[in-house]
Amino acid sequence: MQVGVFVLAAQFPGQGADEALRRAVCTAEEAERAGLDAVWLAEHHFVPYGVCPSAVTLAALLLGRTRRIGVGTAVSVLPTTHPVALGEQTALLHVVSGGRFTLGVGRGGPWVDLEVFNAGLAAYERGFPESLDLLLRWLREPRVAADGERFGFREVPVVPRPRELLEPAEGPPVVVACTSRASVRLAAERGLPMLLGMHCGDEEKASMVAFWRDCAREAGRHPEEIAAAGHVSAGVAQIGDSRDHAAEALLKAMPGWLRQGLEAHVTVDGRERRMRDPRAYTELLCALHPVGPPRLCADRLAATAERTGISRFALLVEGSGDLAATEENVRRLGAEVLPLLT
Repeated sequence: MQVGVFVLAAQFPGQGADEALRRAVCTAEEAERAGLDAVWLAEHHFVPYGVCPSAVTLAALLLGRTRRIGVGTAVSVLPTTHPVALGEQTALLHVVSGGRFTLGVGRGGPWVDLEVFNAGLAAYERGFPESLDLLLRWLREPRVAADGERFGFREVPVVPRPRELLEPAEGPPVVVACTSRASVRLAAERGLPMLLGMHCGDEEKASMVAFWRDCAREAGRHPEEIAAAGHVSAGVAQIGDSRDHAAEALLKAMPGWLRQGLEAHVTVDGRERRMRDPRAYTELLCALHPVGPPRLCADRLAATAERTGISRFALLVEGSGDLAATEENVRRLGAEVLPLLT
């Protein structure tokens, strides 16, 4: 089992973006000291839900500040970036970090980001497969040209080429955020593992993994490849001396952050959207994920792994909104929960 932290750089009420970003960096550094396996970085634009606008840029900083831990994006939003630009950045980080970087990609949402970055709604609604395939070609082939609906250019060399410069030969690992059956099928057909959201419970994640396997078999993926797929489960972790104590820490802080952050999202086309009730959502997350004393947290992670077949976890540890409390949470996750999982 691989346990990592999920860092949103969440801006809680009363905080500035600088405080949120400092907490993000300190959390990643503490995760390496605590013996965790990975840090996963979220990307958002124009909202306090998360104030990191470029997960790949923050990943570069953290790869330079750490020596062992894996660093991944969760996720880089493909519709608002050029796949070749992201591919070049990915290849660069893969090579200079010695293979510690993982690229997570996703569709994002129908937000005003599409207008600001001149991508258009079509890039979100139907352009994701084209962008993903161009990105994968860039990471796997020596020369690439494009003649698609959105991207078209003459053949150019891939520089740097990660498959030539560094083992493993398959190049940088890529995962896909999946929130629908269509995105599950897309990932499965390309043999890419899924990143599944923290709003999903074990039953839903198990169903998505089963569907991924069916789609992968239909697409002719090799059985060994299907069995070895390293799907990632996002969740929340809060270690406390009791479940009530741990849940209280989250219920004091997370609803205010969720309300402020989710309300700030603006759709590009004015479509209506429903926002989750912040307190009810926090209570749901406490019920679904490892929130409580170390033994309860370890048992919950083990149960999720057994039920879903997922062995990689990206756990939100900054739910208290406080730097010192977050660092203590990470230390306890490493010192008191990880030993119970071996």
